[in-house]
Amino acid sequence: MSRFTTLGVGGEAEVWTVASHAQLREAMSAPYRILGGGSNLVVADEGLSERVIRLGGEFAQSELEADPALGTPEQPVTGWVGGGVPLPGLLRKLQKMGLSSLEGTVGIPAQLGGAIWMNAGTRFGEAFDGLHSLEIVSPEGRLVVTPTELPWSYRSSGIPRNHIVTRARLKLRRSTPEAVQERMDAADTARRGQPKNRTPGCAFKNPTLPGGERLGAGKLIDEAGLKGARIGHAMISPEHANFIVNLGGASAADVHALLSLIRDRVGIELELEYELWP
Repeated sequence: MSRFTTLGVGGEAEVWTVASHAQLREAMSAPYRILGGGSNLVVADEGLSERVIRLGGEFAQSELEADPALGTPEQPVTGWVGGGVPLPGLLRKLQKMGLSSLEGTVGIPAQLGGAIWMNAGTRFGEAFDGLHSLEIVSPEGRLVVTPTELPWSYRSSGIPRNHIVTRARLKLRRSTPEAVQERMDAADTARRGQPKNRTPGCAFKNPTLPGGERLGAGKLIDEAGLKGARIGHAMISPEHANFIVNLGGASAADVHALLSLIRDRVGIELELEYELWP
């Protein structure tokens, strides 16, 4: 699994890349997990007993080919995009078409389905900002839902773990390529303090105090004196304390040990943003 994650750790698993709904149904005949872009994920060194499903084929296609001039502020441009479409490539396409709504997710190395499943985002925006509706496949069947039908929140869609986002209908505002690029650049510039080493991204969600104030998890970890702390070949990034990086040859055990160290030293309960498999 180290081949399929941005962190580069993880033992063996049975991986299926499916190209159609028929193949997806076959893959779902055994206990499974669904893999997106492999970011935000720490896979155990011992590997996985469940089957791992990746979306390809028809799930990696986009129908966003219509003339964007048809869109107006009152009538947004909409179109279906497969859950297996890489988010960075989708954002480049939207920028060239002058379509706005998802600029806040720039720099996130995810597939669209995975980004929606966890409502990935930054302080500039999140995946649900551009979502009209989505198609979900579960062991019970296939259905289309709208965001209002989901209990979504900060870094969560409310979609159950064994449900797969196979495609999403995006709701996009008409803009210009230049304006979209400007907003993407602003969001990207603000993220340049993030590490360039292999990493799953932010380790912990930013906690919210009872009064509603949201604190920065990275600032809390920094104030605990943990920037640069290292266990094995994994390290809390000196650039941004909410990132754990692989210095080369790190194990999942190294990462788990750093997560435990952070939780022991920070004086407030932190909720993981990483997915831990198993």
